[in-house]
Amino acid sequence: MKALVYHGPGQKSWDTVANPTIQAATDAIVKIDTATICGTDLHILKGDVPAVKPGTILGHEAVGTIVETGAAVSKFQIGDHVLVSCVTSCGSCRFCKEGRYGQCTAGGGWIFGHLINGLQAEYARVPFADNSLYKVPSRLTDEQVLFLSDILPTSFEVGVQNGRVQPGDTVAIVGAGPIGLAAVMTAKLYTPARIVVIDLDDGRLEKAKEFGADFIINNGRENAVEVIFKLTGGLGADVAVEAVGVPATFELAAELIRAGGTLANVGVHGKPATLHLEKLWIRDVTITTGLVDTRTIPQLLSLIEGGRLDPTVLATHRFSMEDTMQAYDVFGEAAKTHALKVVLAGTKVSGESPNKVAATASA
Repeated sequence: MKALVYHGPGQKSWDTVANPTIQAATDAIVKIDTATICGTDLHILKGDVPAVKPGTILGHEAVGTIVETGAAVSKFQIGDHVLVSCVTSCGSCRFCKEGRYGQCTAGGGWIFGHLINGLQAEYARVPFADNSLYKVPSRLTDEQVLFLSDILPTSFEVGVQNGRVQPGDTVAIVGAGPIGLAAVMTAKLYTPARIVVIDLDDGRLEKAKEFGADFIINNGRENAVEVIFKLTGGLGADVAVEAVGVPATFELAAELIRAGGTLANVGVHGKPATLHLEKLWIRDVTITTGLVDTRTIPQLLSLIEGGRLDPTVLATHRFSMEDTMQAYDVFGEAAKTHALKVVLAGTKVSGESPNKVAATASA
């Protein structure tokens, strides 16, 4: 099969690789119908995630069709159209029983495109299939559910819920990239008084307005701290969501928070950020971090089915899976291309197991 393979920092290629096989009774093999690229994939390519070894297939967001199941898989069968969660769950360890799937200690958690081969490929092996796949309602399209793999639950859980957004709050979101925009979408579910988005790119700030931001601040021309404190009568934001992953944006988010407020860090950091405890210790500020658990996928799926949430607005560019290399170029140059999320459409191949097809062809 073909797949996007990481070969070390700055190196990737569209390669022919071995088909995935069932390795455990709880596995399923999924034919990838639609996939996407995440900002975390770009962090990996920069060398920010050293746990990813050369030779690993990248990608952790996809919708597909089950073509093979292990003997212990009971909730799904061949032919089911499924969303693949970016986080897998054994369902049995302490953390999984607490709903903290991202911390699974039995081989789950964020492993796709990280510790095992990922989903930017024609086929993929999904461990713990019963707990890591979600059936796609027949009336929903792939694009409607694709971003439930990661970006939407990440923004919702790690940003909005960890930030404890409440009705009437002032929410400041630092970064108007895909994660920041998804945070705008999901923060609105809690009816805050105002959502303020801060970025350096006017194009992305205009997108934030389209997504529902009440105020936008270009921090290259305005002092975001001054604007936020003016908007709030000198108090500061109730919740600040850091959605970039660089030291300067984390430190800015910390300056925006009111006494007793919450800073929810969502961005993936590749470098240390300074924590100014000399300013924060006296102000009862809460700082949260975390990896998405994807426990809110069913909740978000219901909101999409009910027409309350439309993630398709995040998709700006579309490619065939064979053009994944070009898609990376477009996504990686978002400042020039205005890309938010790219959609990779897989080829319409047989719904049979790739290994069964190969065996039949060689017989």
